[in-house]
Amino acid sequence: MSYAELHCISNFSFLRGASHPEELVQRANDLAYTGIALTDECSVAGIVRAHSAAQELPIKLVIGSEFNFADGLELVVLAPSQSAYASLCGLISYARRQAPKGQYCLDRDSMAAQLSSTDCLVLWTPRFGPQAKVRSCNVESAMSSDTYLEAGAWLKAHFSDKLWLAVEYLTNGTIRQVFQAASAIARQLALPMLASGNVHMHSRKRRMLQDVLTAIKNNQELTRSGFNLYPNGERYLRPITRLQSIYPQALLNETLAVLERFNFSLDELRYEYPKELVPEGLSPSQHLRELTVKGMQWRWPKGTPKKVEKLVEHELKLIKELRYEPYFLTVDDIVKFGRQQGILCQGRGSAANSAVCYCLGITEVDPARMEMLVERFISKERNEPPDIDVDFEHERREEVIQYIYQKYSRERAALAATVITYRPKSAIRDVGKALGFDISQLDVLAKSLQWWDGREIDADRVREAGFEFNSRPVRQLLYLVNELIGFPRHLSQHVGGFVISEAPLSRLVPIENAAMPERTVIQWDKDDLQTLGLLKVDILALGMLSAIRRSFNLIETFYQRSSAGALLAMGLKKMPPLTMADIPPNDSKVYDMISRADTIGVFQIESRAQMAMLPRLKPRCYYDLVIEVAIIRPGPIQGDMVHPYLRRRNGEEAVVYPSEAVRHVLKRTLGVPLFQEQVMRLAIVAAGFSAGEADGLRRAMAAWRRRGDLGFYQERLITGMLQRGY
Repeated sequence: MSYAELHCISNFSFLRGASHPEELVQRANDLAYTGIALTDECSVAGIVRAHSAAQELPIKLVIGSEFNFADGLELVVLAPSQSAYASLCGLISYARRQAPKGQYCLDRDSMAAQLSSTDCLVLWTPRFGPQAKVRSCNVESAMSSDTYLEAGAWLKAHFSDKLWLAVEYLTNGTIRQVFQAASAIARQLALPMLASGNVHMHSRKRRMLQDVLTAIKNNQELTRSGFNLYPNGERYLRPITRLQSIYPQALLNETLAVLERFNFSLDELRYEYPKELVPEGLSPSQHLRELTVKGMQWRWPKGTPKKVEKLVEHELKLIKELRYEPYFLTVDDIVKFGRQQGILCQGRGSAANSAVCYCLGITEVDPARMEMLVERFISKERNEPPDIDVDFEHERREEVIQYIYQKYSRERAALAATVITYRPKSAIRDVGKALGFDISQLDVLAKSLQWWDGREIDADRVREAGFEFNSRPVRQLLYLVNELIGFPRHLSQHVGGFVISEAPLSRLVPIENAAMPERTVIQWDKDDLQTLGLLKVDILALGMLSAIRRSFNLIETFYQRSSAGALLAMGLKKMPPLTMADIPPNDSKVYDMISRADTIGVFQIESRAQMAMLPRLKPRCYYDLVIEVAIIRPGPIQGDMVHPYLRRRNGEEAVVYPSEAVRHVLKRTLGVPLFQEQVMRLAIVAAGFSAGEADGLRRAMAAWRRRGDLGFYQERLITGMLQRGY
C-alpha cells in the first residue's frame, strides 16, 4: 500500500511552513509515498528546489498551489500537464497583481474565468467544526455550515469531473464529525473524496518551530498566541501505517488514482529567448557572427590578433551549439541603447571572460591581454546560459529599465526575485521576541555576531550578552535559531536581474508586484533560474560610472573654455566627447598617489584595509591593482596568502612551483592562487577536472556560506591531486 500527499506547504509559504521543499520531498520518499504535491499558498516559489530534490528519487512530484478566498473558501489547484501549469502560473500572477507586495486577492469569478476551461485539478478542503476558522487573503474568515453546499455546488458547476473533496483528519477529536459532514456533502453533490494531510512540516520535530513561526507572523509572543496556534503537531508527513489507521482505505486509494493523471515535470518547460532582434532573412547565428566580425574590425582596425580570432571562433561555435545567440543579441541591444543615450556602461563579472562580449562592446576587457577560461562564462557541460552583468550610471539606470519594459512589455520582462533568508542576527531577534526574551538583550547578542562566526553561536558571545548559556530557555532559543537559519523570510526584488522571454512570462513562472512602484518580479531567484537554464541579464547601477560621467563633463567644459583657439585651429568647434577608452591606463602620477594611500574616493581601493595594503604593495600598473583588490578579501586573508605573496614580491622568499603546469597557472601571482580563474585552472591541470567540473567548484566556493556544499569537490580535488603526485 502506498499514498500520495496532495496538499503540502513548505517554508516558501512564508512563516507558515516549517520545512524546506527538499526536506519534504526526501521525507515523503523515505516513507515510501508514491508522490507528493508542493502546494504553497498562491506561489510556486519553492517548486524548483523540490524538483531538484525529486530528480534523484523515484517519487513523483506534483506542482500545485493553495488559495484562500475572502468568503472562507479554501482550494488546492494542481497542474497535471504543461498547459495546466501555464494556467496555474497565470492564476497566481493575476491574484498577486491585484494586491500589494507579499499579498494576493482572488474571487470566485476570476478563478472560474482563469481555470474552468483548463485541465487543472481542484481539491476543495472545507474546514468543519472547530477547524472552520481559516486564513484568507491575510484576514481571518470562516465559512458557515449552511454555505458549504452552496460553495460545493458552485465548484461542481465550474469544475465538474476535475473536482475532489479533500478530507483532512488532524486527530483533534473531530474525525467522526468531519467524516460525516464531508460524506453528506459528497453524496449530495456526487463528489469523489480523497485523503489529504494539510502538511506544514516534514517531521513532527518541527512542531515547536512551526508554532514560533506563527507567533512571528502574528507579531506576538508565543505564550499569548492561544488559538492562533494549531492544537497539535499532526500537520506533518505521517507514516502510511498511521494514515491507514485513521482514513478509510478508499480515500487513500483515491490519492493514487489522482496521481496517475500527472505526467508533467519542470524539465518539460521550454524557454524561448526574444526573436525580434534578428533581421529578416538571417538566422540568429548569422546575425551574431555579423555583429562580432564588425566589432573585431572596430576593436582592431589594423588586424585582429590570431589568438583572438581563435578564441572568437571557439566561443561562436559553443554559442551556436547551445543556441544562445538570442541571449547575446538581447544584451547587445540593451548596451547599444545605453550608448546611444550617452549612458556609460560596462560589462563585468564572468562576462569579462568573453571575446564575443568584447567585440560587441559589452565589456572593455581585451582578450588579447588576458589569460581567460571561457568555460567560466559559457560551458557545454553545464548546458545553461551565461550570466552577463552590465553596470550603468546609477543616476540613469532607470532609463535602461524603462527601455526594457517598453520594448518587451511587462508580460515578457520582469525582475528576478531574491529570497531573503534568516541569518543568525535576524533569527535571534525574531525567535527571541516570540519566546519573550528582553529585546535590548537580544539586540546586544545579535550585534555581537559577525559573518565569520558561521551558523554556530559561540557560548562566550551568549554569556557576554547577559544570558545564562546552560539555562533551558536559552538552549531552547539557540536550538530554534539554528533550525530557522536559512529559512526564507520573504521575496524581494533582485538588484537588476531581468528575465526576458519570447512568450508571456506568466506562462512560465508567476509574476507579482514588487515593493517599488512600476516594478514586477517573478517568483524564482537567480539560483532557480540557473537550475532551469533561464535567461537573466543583470542591469546594475554603479555610482562610480556617474562620477566618471561628471568628470568627463567637467573636463570637456574646462577645455572648451581654456582651449577654444586651439580647437578652432584643429578645425573643431568643440572638444570630442570623452569615453572610457580615453582614460590613460599608465599615468605614473596616479600610481604615485595610490602608493601613498591617497585614495579616499578612489573606487575599490578606499577602504581602510585597502589603504593599509597600498604602501606595502606599491602598485605600478593596472594588474598590480587587480592583485591588490583581490588579496584583501576573506579567502586570501584566512588562507594565509597575503604575507607569502608580499614576501615573494619583495624578493624575501623564493618562488617555487611544484610543476611546469602549475607554474603556467600561478606565475603572474608568484605561485600564490588569488583568483577564481586560477582555482579553476589548478583544478584542471593538477586534479584532472574538466572545464565544466572546475566551474562547478567555483560555484560551490561562491555559495559556500549559504549552502556549505564543498564536501564533494574537496574530496575530488584532493584525490585528483594525490593521483598526479601533488
